Amino acid sequence: QVQLVESGGGLVQPGGSLRLSCESSGFVLDYYAIGWFRQAPGKEREIVLCSNTSDGTTRYVDSVKGRFTISRDNAKSTVSLQMSSLQPEDTAVYYCAARRRCSSSPSDFTYWGQGTQVTVSS
Repeated sequence: QVQLVESGGGLVQPGGSLRLSCESSGFVLDYYAIGWFRQAPGKEREIVLCSNTSDGTTRYVDSVKGRFTISRDNAKSTVSLQMSSLQPEDTAVYYCAARRRCSSSPSDFTYWGQGTQVTVSS
């Protein structure tokens, strides 16, 4: 059974940092791209970044470049999202998702975690 479980969300002040984790099971993480998405209240789910395992590339949306980084530990079946310089506009539910290759479209992803809330507020 394929499963993705996010953790690490919470409340952080503007300018702070958080590290989210996505633990996978039921498939071999080495062969899958992992995308991190977020959905703010009243908005559509949007791609934050996506990590391809096939060529080692990572795609970021402009709003998080230089602030968010992704790391993979395939041996532990875990992908982490390190977020720094967080701003109130980063407040959202963050999801990890898996498919064979990166895509910016949520509908292209087959497997999803349940999401973790990130709130940036003073």
